[in-house]
Amino acid sequence: MENTKNASLSKLIPVMLCFFAMGFVDLVGIASNYVKADLGLTDSQANIFPSLVFFWFLIFSVPTGMLMSRVGQKKTVLLSLIVTFASLLLPVFGDSYALMLISFSLLGIGNALMQTSLNPLLSNIVRGDRLASSLTFGQFVKAIASFLAPYIAMWGATQAIPSFGLGWRVLFPIYMIVAIIAIFLLNATQIEEEKEEGRPSTFGQCLALLGKPFILLCFIGIMCHVGIDVGTNTTAPKILMERIGMTLDEAAFATSLYFIFRTAGCFLGSFILRKMSPKSFFGISVVMMLVAMAGLFIFHEQAVIYACIALIGFGNSNVFSVIFSQALLYLPGKKNEVSGLMIMGLFGGTVFPLAMGVASDTSMGQNGAIAVMTVGVLYLLYYTFRIKK
Repeated sequence: MENTKNASLSKLIPVMLCFFAMGFVDLVGIASNYVKADLGLTDSQANIFPSLVFFWFLIFSVPTGMLMSRVGQKKTVLLSLIVTFASLLLPVFGDSYALMLISFSLLGIGNALMQTSLNPLLSNIVRGDRLASSLTFGQFVKAIASFLAPYIAMWGATQAIPSFGLGWRVLFPIYMIVAIIAIFLLNATQIEEEKEEGRPSTFGQCLALLGKPFILLCFIGIMCHVGIDVGTNTTAPKILMERIGMTLDEAAFATSLYFIFRTAGCFLGSFILRKMSPKSFFGISVVMMLVAMAGLFIFHEQAVIYACIALIGFGNSNVFSVIFSQALLYLPGKKNEVSGLMIMGLFGGTVFPLAMGVASDTSMGQNGAIAVMTVGVLYLLYYTFRIKK
């Protein structure tokens, strides 16, 4: 029994390091703010960066599910890490608009491959009722990388070592080293993968699963989750700059605050979900976000804004894990296809920032962006009533 636990732990550690690498995608929030300042962009122009990152989820997620059926989940995760490594290498050579577009595109492609393949890979190590809590723990590890990103960028912008000469872009080589370690560790780990039922599905058969009402609900729920996630970590500093008059370096703490509470929520959620039903915990989480959105509309005090950002972080921390596990458990014989569809839902990270950029430019303030995120929260409230107990 003890040998089995040790074996599972030895497999779990490399997989969790990959979850950490998955969190690199969230650097796009703070990075887009720095690129905006460096190049003098508008909100709509700057929001193209996070939108571009998540656009590739629409293109690559379902094909990745099909690829997994042919080459396996582990090999697909390794491919995703190699693409991520390339994306982190490029900004070392400069920060021109074109170079950053290419870097963020590769980051999005690598993350689409990783998110589609890593979650089902974990399901080969952890099974049954513990899957939701294990996915949440993976999100906790991912969130550590997410909240560290703004701190590393701030450190680079204000305390950069002269020999580096990268400024805030020092973030990229630091995370690149972690990606290299993850590649070697996962490659050395043996993981037995479950065989799928029947022959691998075609592209059309994968998309046809959206014809199942519950799968479609889950898909839209993932879109809203990631839209709120990317929207908050992109917009939170702008709210403080607009209402309090902070500089970007000062306001960047808001992004870290969001991820600190999201990290705490993931950590606590991995234990709470073992005791509380997913439906109840999901409902509490959504109500937290709804209260926070109302607070961001009404209040302009720094402390209250921080409290609202923290509530969104905590509330949004377990949404992905619950929706993803619900979808996998609904069609357990089609894990690869369902995973591809759910990760395609991360395309919400393209739709929401674009809509938020237009709304904030139109309304001449960040209330427009907050209104777009509130629509996503209201959908999640509706989804709560459709979750199985």
